Amino acid sequence: MISLSLIGAGRIGRIHAANVAARASSHGDIRLAGIADAIPQAAEELAARVGSKAVGLEEALEGGTSNAVLIASPTDTHAEFIERAANAGKAIMCEKPVDLDAGRIRKVLAAVEAKGVKLLVGFNRRFDPNFASLKARIKTGAVGDVELVTILSRDPAPPPVSYIERSGGLFRDMMVHDLDMARFLMGEDPVEVHAVGSALVDPAIGAAGDVDTAAVLLKTASGRIAQISNSRRATYGYDQRIEVHGSKGMLRAGNVHETTVELANGGGITADPVQNFFLERYEAAYRRELAAFIAVVKGEQATWPNGHDGLKAQILADAATASAKSSQPVKLSWS
Repeated sequence: MISLSLIGAGRIGRIHAANVAARASSHGDIRLAGIADAIPQAAEELAARVGSKAVGLEEALEGGTSNAVLIASPTDTHAEFIERAANAGKAIMCEKPVDLDAGRIRKVLAAVEAKGVKLLVGFNRRFDPNFASLKARIKTGAVGDVELVTILSRDPAPPPVSYIERSGGLFRDMMVHDLDMARFLMGEDPVEVHAVGSALVDPAIGAAGDVDTAAVLLKTASGRIAQISNSRRATYGYDQRIEVHGSKGMLRAGNVHETTVELANGGGITADPVQNFFLERYEAAYRRELAAFIAVVKGEQATWPNGHDGLKAQILADAATASAKSSQPVKLSWS
């Protein structure tokens, strides 16, 4: 039985808490031992909702009531909390990023490896049923050798500038998911990054030193290319599409709509809007991510997005940030 402590009772924490509670009811292989939050009332309210209890941070990270920790707290707490949980010998699932500084991530990974604990980093898009199916078909050779990966990721509207100011920037906050996905689909690490960015959606984002519209080209040592397009504004909903072109064909994963109903008449064919928020779009991915973490802890699954995936995505995000500022490609060496 996995006894899990949840740290963070905010938006993501509530999603994870509900999924753990549902899994406990349906499978009985996990229990939510306690919920900790910087705002005790938030932890108490969420705990009451999912049949758990509010606990202090020390108990959640280092106490004996749990053997696993799910970290869904603010970004600047992740590195410390991972280290403390690792030192207590607990399996860890942490929302991305491990940290916004690659050097700090390396220290965290050293602590994790020294204790021999499992760490899953929350690149939930790998677990989306559509994207996972696309990856599986690449592995079976459906499109032959991968040559070109195209990833489009656009939010319905930008977050508040107060969030932008502490996010680390679009490349580290938003595009980091797509950078991980590019590595995941290409099966190789990029060695060259070329990025451009602009503030076209909200001038206040530009004034805060960030961009809201960006594109990145990645190239691997074998010549495979990925192109990523990001925008903080999509008037038609939450735009999440992937295309993989290879030597034998092409795979495409499209947007998920609110329903599959279409209307055909003299004016053409219309469909319902795409889902409008990431919590809806990736609802199944979060459940599958939790299932993967449970399998990893049980020793039933050998591969998962781990700390080194988190480090490499952060390095790519840093390189994209530097490239956009300098208007020059950035070369990378992974040795």
